Amino acid sequence: MTWEGWLAVAALLVAVSALTLALATRRATLPARTPFRGTVTAPVPEREEPTRPLIAFVANPSKTGVPDLRPQLRRLCAEQYLPEPLWLETTPEDPGVGQAKQAVERGADLVVALGGDGTVRAVAEALVGSGVPMGLVPVGTGNLLARNLDIPIGDPLAAFQLALDGIDRTIDVGWLRVLKFESDVDDDIAEANDELPEDTDIPRDHIFLVIAGVGFDAAMVADADDDLKAKVGWVAYFVAGIKHLHGRRLRTQVTLDDSTEEPARVRSLLIGNCGRLPGGITLLPDAELDDGWLDIAAIDTRGGVAGWAQLFGEVVLQGVGVHPQLPAKIGRIDHARAREVHVRIAGGEYVQVDGDVIGQVTELSARVDPGALVVRVGQH
Repeated sequence: MTWEGWLAVAALLVAVSALTLALATRRATLPARTPFRGTVTAPVPEREEPTRPLIAFVANPSKTGVPDLRPQLRRLCAEQYLPEPLWLETTPEDPGVGQAKQAVERGADLVVALGGDGTVRAVAEALVGSGVPMGLVPVGTGNLLARNLDIPIGDPLAAFQLALDGIDRTIDVGWLRVLKFESDVDDDIAEANDELPEDTDIPRDHIFLVIAGVGFDAAMVADADDDLKAKVGWVAYFVAGIKHLHGRRLRTQVTLDDSTEEPARVRSLLIGNCGRLPGGITLLPDAELDDGWLDIAAIDTRGGVAGWAQLFGEVVLQGVGVHPQLPAKIGRIDHARAREVHVRIAGGEYVQVDGDVIGQVTELSARVDPGALVVRVGQH
């Protein structure tokens, strides 16, 4: 072979070597490839199902229609893919406090009070400070808190749907403490309202969400006929009140917060957290559920029925924002605000909290507990 041939072979070998080196260098810089095994799909992470809230009903089985509501409410929960709800019934020994506490311990996200004002008070007492919201399905006579929160009355399923779809609102609660009972307190009333055992002098706080009162209003509640309440609802209270229109005026000594004790002659002394009553009556027009204050109304009348008639007219007008200035008034309402109230009543008188009569007392105190309770309300 000529020297030109050997030169060509050498040049070819150099070129092949350079190409091999270049390819090896490029392969080293490329990412590793997955061996081909058909179509390869990246794994999709599993989605976690949103946690569904657990509902607990604290139900008063003595209320008309409550047992029949259970299957309807369960079906409504199932239709909305909610877990099987808890159903806890009140008893004469426990009107709902223990049942509501049990619901919280079992992980309930919403505790629904299914009953009247007594059931609502008991459930609220258990939920104060817990942060667990309370829903309302009102089936009682007065349904006081439900009225002030614009919750449907007379349509339990609509009220429950609002509890599911609504928003949480933080409200104040009131606490009334009986410091001294009248010696001849009605034993039946004491037993029905779970008063203090005979062997203890420790005062007990009674929760109220709407209005506590001493005098005419409490006597009216105490005398309301249960059968009539079942037939005509809250009107039974007004029927009972007729017999007390000529009742005595109370001699009281009232202290608001740190002020000086003041004497007051009244027919009723009301301590309110909010002020809307059945029949469209707004007794405390300035009261708000979340303002951190108690609103006090001292009600006095003279002249029998005429005085009450004038007073009723004034209440109706103040409910729509009109405050009439009458030259000669035989009925009057004086308003005040405080965070704590102390009252002494000469001779003793009935006291009630949200329509539940505690007994006859001669001395009591009340205080506001701001933002202590979460309730489920409609979205306005």
